[in-house]
Amino acid sequence: MPRPVKCRKVCYFPPNILEFLPADNTEKKTPIVLTVDEYETIRLLDKKGYSQEQCAASMQVARTTVQRIYEIARKKIADALIDGHPLRIEGGGDFIICDGQSSNCSFGGCYKQEIYQKYAAEKGEGIMRIAVTYENGQIFQHFGHTETFKIYDVEEGKVVHSEVVDTNGSGHGALAGVLSALNADVLICGGIGGGAQTALAAAGIKLFGGVSGDADEAVEAFINETLDYNPDVKCSHHEHSHEEGHTCGEHGCGSHSCH
Repeated sequence: MPRPVKCRKVCYFPPNILEFLPADNTEKKTPIVLTVDEYETIRLLDKKGYSQEQCAASMQVARTTVQRIYEIARKKIADALIDGHPLRIEGGGDFIICDGQSSNCSFGGCYKQEIYQKYAAEKGEGIMRIAVTYENGQIFQHFGHTETFKIYDVEEGKVVHSEVVDTNGSGHGALAGVLSALNADVLICGGIGGGAQTALAAAGIKLFGGVSGDADEAVEAFINETLDYNPDVKCSHHEHSHEEGHTCGEHGCGSHSCH
């Protein structure tokens, strides 16, 4: 019987750009897909300059696992560059989104730890926590550029507490982790890309996208089960590749035991 796969912890997903295309794309070739855990090894080892031991500690797997994932990722990138294939970063692999709980998360430099420590303690049993992308009382329409969330704690059909939380300039690659650290159960937002949807599903956060207008009113509508949202929401603010390929509910997107 094969050994069960250990989930790889990923701190920053999705990146700002999910697909890279050759400049001369007259002959469309099959895209090469870099999975989330493969992308994370490239980010940590090549971008951040971590050693394989540090990368393994951050991802909470063995060094030999990191080495194997990294070698596969580098081979894919080489094939894309040399043979002129599109390169796409896409949901898949066995991963979990960092929520700041790990003691070795970014080796003590993860701001999500402070968020988790505060909001994990404040959320009691029976509380549903709703997060809304927020700006000046309205639902902010571009998830990846969200600077503040407004969170609402709901108990027995009533909002018992609300608070505006700064995202600390996280951007695309860490917002799902911020929401996970906030112990959010639900996200209400406007436009959101496919990569972010993957990350939210991996964090176990239910998405209600395509919503606009007053944030408080949207939460009340959600509580009353009258919220007008788009289950097939797309992100028109970013590149089209957000919407291609992986969809929520597949392997690596909330249905796998890692999540």
